Amino acid sequence: MTTEQDSNNRDRGPMVAGVRNEVSAPVEGHVVQAGVVHGDVHLHPVRERGPVPHQLPAAPRRFTGRTGELTALTAALDEAAESGTTVMISAIGGAGGIGKTWLALYWAHQHVGRFPDGRLFVDLRGFTPLGEPMPTAEAVRGFLNALGVDPSGVPPDLDAQVGLYRSLVADRRMLIVLDNARDTAHVAPLLPCSPGCTVLVTSRRHLAGLVTTHGARSLDLDVLSEAEARQLLADHLGAERIAAEPEAVRAFLACCDGLPLALSIVAARATTHPGFPLSVLAEELRDHATRLDELDAGEIPLNLRAVFSSSYHALSPEAAVLFGLLGLAPGPDISLPAATSLAGLPTARVRALLRELETAHLVSQPTPGRYRLHDLIRLYACDQAHLHQTEDHRDSALRRLVEFYLHTAHTADQLLDPHRESVVLGPPAQGCLPHPLHDKAKALAWLDVEHPCVMAAQRLAVEREWHTLVWQLAPTLHTYHWRRGLLPDQVAVAQAGLTAALRLDDPAAQAPAHRLLAESCALVGRHTEALEHLQESLALAESAHDLPSQAHTHRVLGWSWGQQGRIGPALDHATRSLGLFQTIGDEEWEARGLNQSAWYSAQLGHYEQAAAYGDKALLLHRRHDNGNGEALSLSVHAYLGLCTGRYTDVLENGRRALTLFREIGNTFHEAVLLEGIGQAHAALGQSVQAAEAWQQALELYRTQHRSDEAERLQRQLVEVAGRESGGANGSATADHRPPRGT
Repeated sequence: MTTEQDSNNRDRGPMVAGVRNEVSAPVEGHVVQAGVVHGDVHLHPVRERGPVPHQLPAAPRRFTGRTGELTALTAALDEAAESGTTVMISAIGGAGGIGKTWLALYWAHQHVGRFPDGRLFVDLRGFTPLGEPMPTAEAVRGFLNALGVDPSGVPPDLDAQVGLYRSLVADRRMLIVLDNARDTAHVAPLLPCSPGCTVLVTSRRHLAGLVTTHGARSLDLDVLSEAEARQLLADHLGAERIAAEPEAVRAFLACCDGLPLALSIVAARATTHPGFPLSVLAEELRDHATRLDELDAGEIPLNLRAVFSSSYHALSPEAAVLFGLLGLAPGPDISLPAATSLAGLPTARVRALLRELETAHLVSQPTPGRYRLHDLIRLYACDQAHLHQTEDHRDSALRRLVEFYLHTAHTADQLLDPHRESVVLGPPAQGCLPHPLHDKAKALAWLDVEHPCVMAAQRLAVEREWHTLVWQLAPTLHTYHWRRGLLPDQVAVAQAGLTAALRLDDPAAQAPAHRLLAESCALVGRHTEALEHLQESLALAESAHDLPSQAHTHRVLGWSWGQQGRIGPALDHATRSLGLFQTIGDEEWEARGLNQSAWYSAQLGHYEQAAAYGDKALLLHRRHDNGNGEALSLSVHAYLGLCTGRYTDVLENGRRALTLFREIGNTFHEAVLLEGIGQAHAALGQSVQAAEAWQQALELYRTQHRSDEAERLQRQLVEVAGRESGGANGSATADHRPPRGT
């Protein structure tokens, strides 16, 4: 067929000459009209898009909490959509059972509409009690199959398979969930290279490689809050059943400690027996030794011990040993220096092992340098220590740890009060490296953080019958307990110390142990017990002709009588103690004896004698740079001003003493002093200032469990408030009784 266009083409030259717009026979398919073509022409069929995969498992039926995490995932997706980048989010919980997969699936089902080209899912079995992790090649082939690739079309080489997979998902809006990954290398080949895809990766390890190399966002999961855990139980068991047995529910919450899998196992067991009281199951969970056995719903995924085991068996041998020892360690958490003594290894090596455990989410580091195990993981770690470590190995490690706390606490005590009587310690056990402390501020800060661990270390020493360590720990905490007003704790450690000293059958240990417990009992109003222990202590000191011990016992006797308001006997023992310290030639303790004698002399109205005692005490305390003693001397002078009506002197000396008490952290005497300052303000008619001082003192008394003092101050505050509301003018009535405790 020739057309007019053919003639025109011939006229336009050789480049278009001979081009004909002619179809010479019937054609099936497309007809392509081209202008000028150079070379061969190859026509290929248009490739159809493969099937849209829908591989997501069902969403969890019962899901609670995680609001912040769900919001973070959505925000990341929104940000990626705006920038056109690939999203990779590593949702990593503390351990197996934290709810990583549940979170990923719940979020994925909420946002299915945003992934119209399909959803891929694979359980990589990175941590499974049975079998090995899924090879990456197997995961890729599974994805290729889901994307419609015929098995005969799958290349034999892994790199070619990965390339084909990435080509198939290119330019698609897809969600890819890579669940339970072993490490970064396990998932890296499965990550798309083009925008549009969202990848969720879950793993029990912290996948730092994904973050640093692939720009992933890390989303670590913590345990559920108490409210969320309670709601999860209610979702499983029903609100009525939960409300009917609040004590059992509280036990469930305490035993599971917010771990979603543990809560679900408990709920599954309770659901199996709907007619059983929840208290029956709660009772079964109370025993630490069998708790993990009870947290088993009969299937491997619902067996907490099996879930933990897969993480444990992935550890290096050294990390596994340290993990077991951490399960035995006393206290709610542990510092790197303490863990170093526990392990008996160099600090750098222990730091690396802790990092491995943290990466595996078997320990957490909630604050820098402090490591914590979830309660259920701690039970599992303890089991592993007993299974795989000898008794001698465990015993040596724990003894090193207890001695770490003893020697470091002893150093802290000496820094806080270098002038008090001290226990003489032997060298620490081999491998024990006490933490160096160089000043009072660091000593107080260390004790503030480590106090629960030191208390727990003494309890462990009691269990192990390490009697010498038990009684030595008691006095090392005395100054700290006194200054922080931790009176019940002081009684507890002192009682344990005396029990241990008696078992040692060592009079040299028993006399100070009796005295320490007596002072502790007097602090909490157990005066009869205090006097009994003091009489025993004095008898031991006199039979041993130990003048320093006698002097200290008379000092505590004076203080104990003073606590009871028996000022005559109090002054008698105070002056006897003072005389003995002067005989010994101990100026530092002489200064304290002068303070005590001044205090009781003032209460008996012997103001001139009290002032003389107080002046000399202040001189000696300043000579020996004893800030706490200086503050106590200034407190005595403030009390003298209160007794003699010199209220401006009270405020001047009181403020100077208050500054010193606060600098050294002596909250016990700070409370007493604030009460006296309030009395001076009240006597001057300054009701607002008086109430402010008393309110501060009241808060400290309550914190320190000093109920008598708190009740007295509360009454005074009510009286002041009543006068203010009634419009009364003039000065508030001041209670000039001495505050107990100075």
